[in-house]
Amino acid sequence: MRTFKKIQLKTKGLSTIQLIVIFYFSALVISTLLLKIPMAHRENVSLSFIDAMFTSASAISVTGLSVISIKDTFSNFGIFLLCLILQLGGLGVMSLSTFLWIMLGKKVGLKERQLIMIDQNQSNLSGLVQLAKRILIIFISFEFVGGIILGIRFLEYHEGTLSAFKHGFFASISATTNAGFDLTNKSLSSFSGDYFVQTVIILLMIVGAIGFPVMVEVYEFFINLNSRKKFHFSLFTKLTTITFVFLTVVGALFIYIFDSQHFFINKSWHESFFYSLFNSVTTKSAGLATMDINDFTPSNQLFLSILMFIGGSPSSASGGIRTTTFAIIILSIIYYAQGKSSIKVFRRELLSEDVLKSFIVITTAALLCLFSILVLSITENGTVLEVIFEVSSAFGTNGLSLGLTPRLSTFGQILIIILMFIGRVGIVTCLLILRGKSSKEKIKYPKEKVPIG
Repeated sequence: MRTFKKIQLKTKGLSTIQLIVIFYFSALVISTLLLKIPMAHRENVSLSFIDAMFTSASAISVTGLSVISIKDTFSNFGIFLLCLILQLGGLGVMSLSTFLWIMLGKKVGLKERQLIMIDQNQSNLSGLVQLAKRILIIFISFEFVGGIILGIRFLEYHEGTLSAFKHGFFASISATTNAGFDLTNKSLSSFSGDYFVQTVIILLMIVGAIGFPVMVEVYEFFINLNSRKKFHFSLFTKLTTITFVFLTVVGALFIYIFDSQHFFINKSWHESFFYSLFNSVTTKSAGLATMDINDFTPSNQLFLSILMFIGGSPSSASGGIRTTTFAIIILSIIYYAQGKSSIKVFRRELLSEDVLKSFIVITTAALLCLFSILVLSITENGTVLEVIFEVSSAFGTNGLSLGLTPRLSTFGQILIIILMFIGRVGIVTCLLILRGKSSKEKIKYPKEKVPIG
């Protein structure tokens, strides 16, 4: 009891942002220790601390990059632990904590609401507990239904009902949380011709990547269908959904164009369609694959790196700079070229603070990834394209790989862990840690223009 009070006193002076990072770091440490338990491993299999930490970081950040074989390393108990860690990473530390607080009958206070707000990338405190509960219900429901559907389908691929449903539920959790882990060492390449399985996985990946507030608003829309009151979707839902769909469609189109004379040359229209669509959706953050990415041309691999760098929507299981950041950057360029000083979309005007924040996010992310690419190109035994792809995959919490990850040195693994951690927590959250307390400026100087461009 005294120890708990000491911890409370020590954390009292910490900011909400600092607490969020501490919670995620604590989750990483605990997950690493859990995966080190001998019972979690197969017989005669040992897991080094750095490999356990890398796997835990990949699971907490729902990335899916792995330096080990999940199938050959973990026992059924270890796979169960991995699923719990994926839930923690996919839903967010504070969403699950809120559920536990409610289950234990504890009151969710102001400090806890602030933590949920930061963790779910929200801008106000109202309705956060209800939001967290609905996110949990929607998320778990999709995972459960997806697991049942895939389990039934996998009866055709696995011997025994237990094995089929084990793989079905793991695939459902991995897809919904956008984790990208698999139990076959082949990802989903066995289902490259099974369009039913691919369609289910695509839908689950979209649920995890499109944004939890979007799913909650869609849920509320269907609930209020019989109501006379007109339902209005928020600007966030409209902007992120249109951007998400745009990136998915354009991404699939360019993936096909870049390899139309190479990978797709002998493929039928439906094979080309599903390969292009699946790869476009999976680059949002999921990292599951129905083919070997090495079969694509270098230009396509570079394009996939750009899609992974953008990632999915805010307040989702995705990483990267996020879709809204990308949308605001593009809109800023268009409106500036038209000579307009403000950005208006869907009869709403964007805040100048959000526009500035978007440019800060993309600039910081680009510099971070560029620095990581330069360092890893020196320390690791891989081509520049492999390094670019791996860095983009780590920052976008994706999990797709050209094969460099298993060959990473200890230093390379640590740097990738840092990228995965930043990608999951978010650039804005990380920058807010460094920012001091805001104070009014007492001195003002004359303004002067500086030539730019």
